[in-house]
Amino acid sequence: MHVLFEEIDYCPTPIGAVSLRRRFELTLKREVYEIKLDDEFLMSSLFTASEEALARLGLAALEGGQLDVVVGGLGLGYTARAVLEHDKVAALAVVEMLAPVIQWHRKGLLPLGPELVADPRCRFVQGDFFALAGSAQGFDPESPGRRFDAILLDIDHSPEALLDQRSTSFYQPDGLRALTAHLKPGGIFGLWSNDRPDPAFTARLAGVFAEAWAEPVTFDNPLQGRPFTQTVYLARRGR
Repeated sequence: MHVLFEEIDYCPTPIGAVSLRRRFELTLKREVYEIKLDDEFLMSSLFTASEEALARLGLAALEGGQLDVVVGGLGLGYTARAVLEHDKVAALAVVEMLAPVIQWHRKGLLPLGPELVADPRCRFVQGDFFALAGSAQGFDPESPGRRFDAILLDIDHSPEALLDQRSTSFYQPDGLRALTAHLKPGGIFGLWSNDRPDPAFTARLAGVFAEAWAEPVTFDNPLQGRPFTQTVYLARRGR
């Protein structure tokens, strides 16, 4: 017997109330986990293809092994798990602003939580990704100034559809340029977007990085019965 709907947790945060919900999707006969911020959906376990593609495409653009990776935004953990599936990843720092989201994983309230917590390569860092991206200290509080092979970001819906105004400047040339200081030469910045590729944003990336491109990710939407396309943007720091 499946529970049709359950709100597992609900917590206030500095940018709104965050809630974790579990429901049984009758049309698909499967259990679904969802995270909401106030009335806005942040992530659903129904749609994870592009979050996983962010990790797969970002790491495929790199050479060599023993990679150090940052994921901005923990969510349900699908991007982080996809990163850890690569044997060449030596260390992963997952930066998450919302403390309740980290606790849901640590307490095992989410299906991927125990797997992420048990992996010695994976570490959760509570902090504002956008503030850390613009700082000299960067993303590792234990090693200020540390640089990474890949920084993969999945927080806002797109560069134009933001969860709140704190990230506005990040998507402009100066904000993107500040991020490059935290990448190793030849390192990759990857960005998830809920929208189709935007040539204007790809051009903005190309104006900061040595090269930039957009990868459409199309998957079937089982609720609408039609394909849906999201985007992974990739940009490489010069060597």
